[in-house]
Amino acid sequence: MLLSVVSLSLIGGIKSHSLVQRQNLRASLSISFSMMATNSVRVAAAQMTSINDLAANFATCCSRLVKEAASAGAKLLCFPENFSFMAAKDGEGVSIAQPLDGPIMDQYCSLARESSIWLSLGGFQEKGSDDEHLCNTHVVVDDTGNIRSSYRKIHLFDVDVPGGRVYKESRFTEAGKDIVAVDSPIGRLGLSVCYDLRFPEVYQLLRFEHGAQVLLVPSAFTKVTGEAHWEILLRARAIESQCYVIAAAQGGKHNDKRESYGDTLIIDPWGTIVGRLPDRLSTGIAVADIDLSLVDSVREKMPIAKQRKPIDFWNAASL
Repeated sequence: MLLSVVSLSLIGGIKSHSLVQRQNLRASLSISFSMMATNSVRVAAAQMTSINDLAANFATCCSRLVKEAASAGAKLLCFPENFSFMAAKDGEGVSIAQPLDGPIMDQYCSLARESSIWLSLGGFQEKGSDDEHLCNTHVVVDDTGNIRSSYRKIHLFDVDVPGGRVYKESRFTEAGKDIVAVDSPIGRLGLSVCYDLRFPEVYQLLRFEHGAQVLLVPSAFTKVTGEAHWEILLRARAIESQCYVIAAAQGGKHNDKRESYGDTLIIDPWGTIVGRLPDRLSTGIAVADIDLSLVDSVREKMPIAKQRKPIDFWNAASL
């Protein structure tokens, strides 16, 4: 959109120049726009309403969302937390949890390979260290179907939601311990899951210690917390880290007990929303072109990486 507006404005001004000048200017513009285009890569973020049916959720991912993203030319498709299974009762997720080399994940790896697309699979029920627990695991699969990296959710959702229900994720889930970033054709990806969004130090480490350029935040925010904080938290993480943020969201009623806010977003490093699903609750994809040169430009013009104080400074600071 921006290129179209700029090109029309500039070409309109070309008319006042001579023929040779117009030809030279058009050639120059063509080269400039071509160079800008080669810096960008298309990404997509999926929104869905998962249920406690593995086959039904896979059919939604496979038959519709991956096909839409691939047809749109996306190199990466991000799925929300609990994409493959949304429990309807306590402990149900543990009963279906599998290792990352199990048949459930193998289906999604095959899907990535067959569609030649990278997949961000946020919030997979990975089998835990005992029979009573699982890991809420964000898995990145490349376009050949190989798992490139996995991150286990560190901050578990143990919250009494105002006006809502009480959640106790730690009852059935083990917390992860490691910050994870991975290289991809889309840039260096910083992995997180849902409730991590409220802890900015995660994203500070991903940016300043692990070199992330794109932050992935697959989520299933509740309706109450989503209405209050979803967009503002995501834009804050983008601005303070100077990274793109891709936030794939669950949306709508999964069962009688659980409803998610939705509103899948893609945000640039200046905090501008560049991709958004028009319907906050529908199943579909948001698409945007990521330009890593914009990341470099924002960081160069506002060099917070050089200006931020090390932890030792704050430890020694007087109160």
